[in-house]
Amino acid sequence: MSKLIFNRKKKSKYDNEGSAISSASTLVTSSVIADLEGLSITKERLERYVDEAKDKTETELTNRARTARENAIRKTLSSIKRSMEVDLCFVLDCTGSMESHISAVKDCIVKVTDYVTSINPSIKIWVGFCGYRDFSDGSDRLIVSDFTDSYAMFKAYVATISAEGGDDAPEDVLGGLDAAVRQMNWRHGTRILLHIGDCPPHGRRYSSLEDSYPGGDPYGLTAESVLKHMELENILYFFGRITSLTDQMVEIFRSIIGDFPVFDLEECDAATMVDKFYKAASSAINSSVSLTSTIGSDARDIYTMRREKLEMNPDEPNWDRYRPQNGVVLWYRPPKTLDDLKNRKYFNKSNILYRNFIYMISTQPFSSGTEKYAYYGLDHKSRPSKKIVIKEYLKLGGGAEKYLEVAEVSIVAYYLAAKFNEAARRIKVKKVNFLEVKVLRSSVGGTTRYYAVEERLKDGEFKRFNVNSGVIVEFHPVLEAFAHFTYTHTNRYLVVYDLQGVEKANQFLLTDPAIHCIDSLRFGKTNLGEKGINECFLANHKCNDICRKLKLRR
Repeated sequence: MSKLIFNRKKKSKYDNEGSAISSASTLVTSSVIADLEGLSITKERLERYVDEAKDKTETELTNRARTARENAIRKTLSSIKRSMEVDLCFVLDCTGSMESHISAVKDCIVKVTDYVTSINPSIKIWVGFCGYRDFSDGSDRLIVSDFTDSYAMFKAYVATISAEGGDDAPEDVLGGLDAAVRQMNWRHGTRILLHIGDCPPHGRRYSSLEDSYPGGDPYGLTAESVLKHMELENILYFFGRITSLTDQMVEIFRSIIGDFPVFDLEECDAATMVDKFYKAASSAINSSVSLTSTIGSDARDIYTMRREKLEMNPDEPNWDRYRPQNGVVLWYRPPKTLDDLKNRKYFNKSNILYRNFIYMISTQPFSSGTEKYAYYGLDHKSRPSKKIVIKEYLKLGGGAEKYLEVAEVSIVAYYLAAKFNEAARRIKVKKVNFLEVKVLRSSVGGTTRYYAVEERLKDGEFKRFNVNSGVIVEFHPVLEAFAHFTYTHTNRYLVVYDLQGVEKANQFLLTDPAIHCIDSLRFGKTNLGEKGINECFLANHKCNDICRKLKLRR
């Protein structure tokens, strides 16, 4: 077996750290060295790719892995294409108090579709409407108009709906939702129900308001039956909040289907109301497509993720109650050239650095994504202690190799961001920077565990700006230009995408990117290969002023 080698030809800040490591190597446990000595990164990675794709038919490992990856990529791209087709249903309370909100739906729809398709031209949208009043309104209680891609027809239909009826404060909310789920022709990959109302359903569990039906829906509908059927039909639920009267309903709904976005749609002037509806609907579309294109069109997986969020603890723990733990962190020496970056063999044992690490980790995650849980942590070796994030794959296993792949993606993005910032200095745009990820190896209860460790992002709202499927969630010209730069600078070898993090005054500080690369045996299962570059990035990318100033070619 080859041993770890630390090349000292030319000093850098990383080499200085490597020197300190070398002199303190006796402090590193022999078991870590044994792990690394026995690690065959390339072989174990190929075996994992085959296993993840559930393909055992080929005999030679590399060919099996490549075949398995190409099959997996083909299926993923097919799912992504389907997710770009969107059914959007507005479900509205149409009683007397809702006239301005009905008008806002009519007036915002063209603005919504124009905006979404301008930044995501691959997305196609069908819109529908379901209105509800109350049981005393007889045949006018429910209004259903099926999906159409004629926005003029949709506007004309909504213009005919009047805000009238209603008796007591609660309305037939469950009847409206049930009609939308059962009577609309949901047939596309991403299915969105945007519910807007100012009052709760009937029943004492939802409010203490005067109620003609305190026992609940007279036809026997329950929140559980309606929402579970919604989930079964792969429909994603969003709510537009107008008054506090619906707050208890929201909490009950969340206890059934997990967390979901709630938009502020309180009463205001007409122009502001239209703008609020436009932003809510656009956000619902972009976030839903980003989820379905990442996870797949089975909304049950998304609802499972939403339910798990209720079990997260967003509060930082009291660290005085925690004991420091010992471990070792590992990371790759940054590539010095583009040839290093493109060379798979560069990212092997000979370029792994490591050092001892003392840390604390929260017992509960504070968040989760599609692949990993995120825990609060402290780097206890630093003085003073540094706040960190410690991430663990949702599915345990994979060992060092899988986490080293995360570190590889991180250092490649870090390298290319530095090159972009250097190239863009003359045009004075915000910098793009990435957090450096290290791999933490620790022994927990006698079992070796691996994590990804990075600095804690602070002083800003964490956002997902775009997704590796090509969906732009929040458009920023500099980020789209950065992605284009990575494609051009590497001579069409890869694209760094799935950009997420915080926006600051002079930079975007990002973490956890994905990389599409023509070598499908690198960068994990979010790498959709050359087809991913062409169908997810290039097909959706529109060159902006920064691209042109940097003279980026297609």
